[in-house]
Amino acid sequence: MPIRVLVVDDNPDSLVITRGILEPKGYEVIEATSGPQALALVEQSPPDVVLLDIMMPGMSGLEVLQQLKERYETARIPVILVTAKTADEDVVQGYQSGADYYITKPFTGTQLLYGIELVLGRENSCD
Repeated sequence: MPIRVLVVDDNPDSLVITRGILEPKGYEVIEATSGPQALALVEQSPPDVVLLDIMMPGMSGLEVLQQLKERYETARIPVILVTAKTADEDVVQGYQSGADYYITKPFTGTQLLYGIELVLGRENSCD
């Protein structure tokens, strides 16, 4: 059964790039373009991991992260923040908010795949 990855980003180009990296490696990619849409998708069918942009209109990725970590049903889903916010305080805030890993944009396919494998406890299987 493929690993289900929910990619949450309001930038269509980011979604296309991420899908292009993950699908050839056998991941099933589900996309959301807003925080509320992401939360609804998680409730409907929880993914194995969430890739979450921080800067989105309406509801930030940190707000989505907080809601996921507050609920018993979703608290154990690994969340990787994938963002252009590179300042140290942004990274620290991401981890303090409950992120399992933090990747800055622009990222490489290797970085993305490594992060997913790491949070799933399978870091040695990344090629």
